[in-house]
Amino acid sequence: MKKIVLLVSCLCLVVFSCKENEQEEVKDSINETAVTEYLDNSGKEDRFLGGIKMIPIQTPKGEFKVWTKRVGNNPKIKVLLLHGGPGMTHELYECFDGFFPQEGIEYYYYDQLGSYYSDQPKDLSLWDLDRFVEEVEQVRVSLGLNKDNFYLYGQSWGGILGMQYALKYQDNLKGLVISNMVASIDDYNKYSAEVLAPKLPKEVLDEILKYEAAEDYSNERYLDLIIQNYYPKHVIRMPVDEWPEPLNRAFKHVNPDVYVTMQGPSEFGIKGNATLLNWDVKDRLKEITVPTLTIGATHDTMDPEHMKWISTEVQNGRFLLCPDGSHLSQFDDQKVFFEGLIDFIKDVDDGSF
Repeated sequence: MKKIVLLVSCLCLVVFSCKENEQEEVKDSINETAVTEYLDNSGKEDRFLGGIKMIPIQTPKGEFKVWTKRVGNNPKIKVLLLHGGPGMTHELYECFDGFFPQEGIEYYYYDQLGSYYSDQPKDLSLWDLDRFVEEVEQVRVSLGLNKDNFYLYGQSWGGILGMQYALKYQDNLKGLVISNMVASIDDYNKYSAEVLAPKLPKEVLDEILKYEAAEDYSNERYLDLIIQNYYPKHVIRMPVDEWPEPLNRAFKHVNPDVYVTMQGPSEFGIKGNATLLNWDVKDRLKEITVPTLTIGATHDTMDPEHMKWISTEVQNGRFLLCPDGSHLSQFDDQKVFFEGLIDFIKDVDDGSF
């Protein structure tokens, strides 16, 4: 009898072992298929240039082209990245390559008109928020993004552009991410002057304000004071000589015409006759119904409490705090940043948000 029981037990172990092996083989096969499909560009029109597509944009001053680059294939999840600046580049987001592909997320790098890899017309009237909104819409149409798959990610100036786009075109969105940006320039300026500035050593702040008062923004000493004292605390919390190579490259490629026209010449808030000086959509946030993630950081140039507040003002929001991060928290609080961003995208995708 004992022999029979032992024999049956052995047979069960063999059967269960075979089933487990079969299940693992099926799982591996599914994963391999998913990876193969994600990397398969054989049916894509942009295959010749490895995902790069120059998109024609119609503007009041004629037609120009903007640079985009697709990474991966996922018909359900497509993320368009709006860079900051204005006038910076997609290079600030190259670290997404280390996190999005293994999650099966399709995403698009994009240099807005005037930025390094796109056309750079000299007409300053083009650097207008409403015109940029229409540009994003044209990019969306050209890339075939729609309400079933289109996630819009905007950081800093890109967050302004993302909010403004959603207020007009949110019916085209599946999800919105507002990263490191508040909903009012006046609130940003107050936070910079009343909260962040006093944190600098008094002698450093006094010297910075001296150059600001003289509007001597291009003075090398002024720029050095900002880069050595302000940036490592509130823009990217790393020693200057350890800044990521893509960030250094993006700084080399910035278009000052776009930046100064919209943001102004100061690195200490938005001032002068900058076109974004009076931008404020706090009273309109309740109009945004699409699932929305706001990302703030403890050491950001933007008030993280304001970012949290935005998530409660929109109709379907969530807040992510990067406790060790600053304005570029995709670099200096990377683990928290990407885990929270990916969780949001997947929660919206599977309907659990």
